[in-house]
Amino acid sequence: MNFKGLIKDLKFTHHQRTGIFLLFAIIIVLQTIYFFIDFSLPEKSFPEKEKWMSLQSEIDTMKLIKSKEKPKIYLFNPNFISDYKGYKLGMSVLEIDRLLAFRKENKYVASAKEFQDVTKISDSLLMEISPLFKFPDWIQSKSNFKINKKEFIQKPFFKKEKIVVLDINQASQEDLVKIYGIGEALSLRILNQKSILGCFVSMEQMNEIWGLSPEVINELNTHFKVVIPADLKKISINEASLKELSQFSYFRYTLAKQIVTYRSMNGNINNIEDLSKIKGFPVDKAKIISLYLEF
Repeated sequence: MNFKGLIKDLKFTHHQRTGIFLLFAIIIVLQTIYFFIDFSLPEKSFPEKEKWMSLQSEIDTMKLIKSKEKPKIYLFNPNFISDYKGYKLGMSVLEIDRLLAFRKENKYVASAKEFQDVTKISDSLLMEISPLFKFPDWIQSKSNFKINKKEFIQKPFFKKEKIVVLDINQASQEDLVKIYGIGEALSLRILNQKSILGCFVSMEQMNEIWGLSPEVINELNTHFKVVIPADLKKISINEASLKELSQFSYFRYTLAKQIVTYRSMNGNINNIEDLSKIKGFPVDKAKIISLYLEF
């Protein structure tokens, strides 16, 4: 093997030796930097996260305290033990059935001993569950329990105040404002409508007054009624002029003109049925209108 040739090939020039030296120097510097300088990023601080973590710590502490607390024991009346309750207490199905059969006879156990006599549970189970028993006072002293009959005497009911029903045509503003839901404005509106009509002939006319709710109308019907005055001046449907007819609240000028035309062509109007045949007549108010007319 020619070692001399190999050694000759491994010889480096001055520039090559300088490059190798710089390479090693760079490697050493980088290794030094790597081992002695911390490149980890600083952890950012999040106030909200810290707040929630602090709250979570409190919750965990409370859970730990609660887990160490002994469960609260509730006393119960053994007369009302259900199937599930009896099962949880360690009673057998037969023992539970004995208690239920005893209760069906409308009887009550008044002590732990009596409970054992009825259910036939073991002494060990009785010792375990009897501290949880709580008997009402009336069961424990049922032998001395007496009913005071005076306590059950029905007291007389207060009689309702009798409602005085007034005539709506004689009602004043003071009478109207006493009704719940009627103030000064509505009371004046009712009185003004009465003045226009001369009088009311039906309580149904309250539905025609703007602003009265169904509840208020119901109250008005409870406290008032209609008494038609004997001196009510009725409109003579066969003799009244066009002007007189058009001034009537339930007739407009067009309808009044139709009535006059009907009279001239067909003669007298004999009843409300004849009048309702005229075009434009408010048939739904025929009964009320008829009380203002004279045929």
